[in-house]
Amino acid sequence: MAIDFDAIRKKLGQLSGSNSKRRVMWRPPQDETTTVRLIAFTDNNGNPFKERYFYYNIGNNPGLLAPYQFGKPDPINELIQKFKSEGTKEGYEMAKKLYPKMRTYAAVIVRGQEDEGVKLWAFGKTVYQNLLNIMLDPDYGDITDAQEGFDIKVTVSKQAGKMFATTDVMPRPKQTALGTKKQIKEWTESIPDLDDVFSLKSYEQLETIINAWLNGDDANDDNDDDVIETSTVKTSSKKTKSKEAESFDKIDDAFADLGGDLPF
Repeated sequence: MAIDFDAIRKKLGQLSGSNSKRRVMWRPPQDETTTVRLIAFTDNNGNPFKERYFYYNIGNNPGLLAPYQFGKPDPINELIQKFKSEGTKEGYEMAKKLYPKMRTYAAVIVRGQEDEGVKLWAFGKTVYQNLLNIMLDPDYGDITDAQEGFDIKVTVSKQAGKMFATTDVMPRPKQTALGTKKQIKEWTESIPDLDDVFSLKSYEQLETIINAWLNGDDANDDNDDDVIETSTVKTSSKKTKSKEAESFDKIDDAFADLGGDLPF
């Protein structure tokens, strides 16, 4: 059998930490404005961004990559469908609690930190929509163009009394090149691979985690590299009717806000 050297290089990167989240992920600092340049993913059918769906708040696991998005068997998705098929308010509430949320990823060069290379920036629905609207604006177009694109100003601020900070994005008014020809070649060929950063758990592993959660246990993921860096909202493991569920007038209302953004 032929040896897969690409697989060996990938595993070596995982073991050495060169593909770890701490090295490749970028989070905009709060109460500051940072300028970044987006680099389009070249292996995503023309979409410069990549989307991933994660299950949140299951036990002590901040984020679990959902296998169904890759066409793989998924015990958590199977449980969601089972709860929905029950046709009860409690079933819909449980399904809503488990429903995956989308995170979007962009490859970026952080201005002033170019020597650190390409980073991955994760954001929610609102920022994603704003970036897409900028690209559809004829005054800007393809902001990721390496020669005639636009840098983006990212501002994170937290208003008094608010639980979460907000992220605003605004293109700079002047077109600029991503970098020198040498830098452009280097950066576009060294975009971190999301599949190296977030590993997909097996059916059996996810089944163990969800069963422990249903039984009130705290099954957690011991591998820090598989955990999404985010503040999570703690949920009770008791399967009693929540106050939120009592506020729904109709069962379908429980799913009315599933398309909403994450609170960060």
